[in-house]
Amino acid sequence: MTALILEDVHVEFPIYAAQRSFRKALFARATGGRVERGGGRHRVAVKALTGVSITLAEGDRLGLVGHNGAGKSTLLRVMAGVYEPVIGRVLASGKITSCFDLLPGLDLEDSGYENIVTAGLLFGMSHPEIERRIPEIEEFSELGEYLALPVRTYSSGMLVRLGFALATSVDPGILLLDEGIGAGDARFADRANRRLQSLVDRSRILVLASHSDDLIRAWCNRAALLEAGQVVEIGPVDDVLAAYHARNQARVGQG
Repeated sequence: MTALILEDVHVEFPIYAAQRSFRKALFARATGGRVERGGGRHRVAVKALTGVSITLAEGDRLGLVGHNGAGKSTLLRVMAGVYEPVIGRVLASGKITSCFDLLPGLDLEDSGYENIVTAGLLFGMSHPEIERRIPEIEEFSELGEYLALPVRTYSSGMLVRLGFALATSVDPGILLLDEGIGAGDARFADRANRRLQSLVDRSRILVLASHSDDLIRAWCNRAALLEAGQVVEIGPVDDVLAAYHARNQARVGQG
């Protein structure tokens, strides 16, 4: 049975030599959360997530909502195992596929084919599975002979198309998705949206970070509202979205 459980998860990022470089380091991390000083006058910690507990079972489609810096991207990366909690734990049963880094392990000197193998392995695919997927990736990416060339010769749009074709070729158990995932030019967008919908349909659990109410309503059956690295509300999509917009209106009124 596929499941994803977070128990009292806390994540923080220490920043040292803060008196000289705190502002630069903080904005470079862009993790959101709260800033606390302690452990010596040169140490600052960004409290990116605080006390997050979420239980997802097969069939759950969870939308993460909140303003920029609320902790949505950090939470996705904790679920993916990119960040380790300093307190609490993450328990996962099932294959996790994260679609916020489309070409993990990218090497600009390697060919498109070589990067497909590297990224496929990092996505948890076996060598035989990657080989089976290559014709489909070739067709969808429309990169033709460029796949045999070093990816440093690619435009940014070509890189996105290669990564998108690879990332959406997997069979996910737990799919972690950031709405920022793109597919390049407008001509390619319609095919990309259909392919992404197919990926979502094949997943057993979905976690989607998005600013789009329509997308959350279309793809999710639950939602979680994050503020300053904390889950302040979780439940039915319409209820959470209403709470999110009410909080935003209250802030505007206070301003």
